[in-house]
Amino acid sequence: MTFETYHLFFKNLSNALKMRIVFELKNKNLPVNELVNRIGVEQSKLSHALTKLKCCNIVQSKINGKQRIYRLNKKIIVPMLNLIDKHEKSFCRGLCNYKKLRR
Repeated sequence: MTFETYHLFFKNLSNALKMRIVFELKNKNLPVNELVNRIGVEQSKLSHALTKLKCCNIVQSKINGKQRIYRLNKKIIVPMLNLIDKHEKSFCRGLCNYKKLRR
């Protein structure tokens, strides 16, 4: 791995739209139109973000009829999110207030 590889990976996850996509796909595979409705962004903007996430294999897609269904990479990303959830419950609860961090 190189610095650039890590940078690209975490850059994808530090983007609010891309992280929202990851959050929406955490528990359910979804087609683009449903992601658009849940997130409330233009389809072209969402598709651009999905392309970047696919480039790093954070999300994967399959075609089902006329729809493209997106899901998280279950081998790497889902276990990583579970580890982050575990970390938050053990170490971050009540220590960080996101609203204060945004100022």
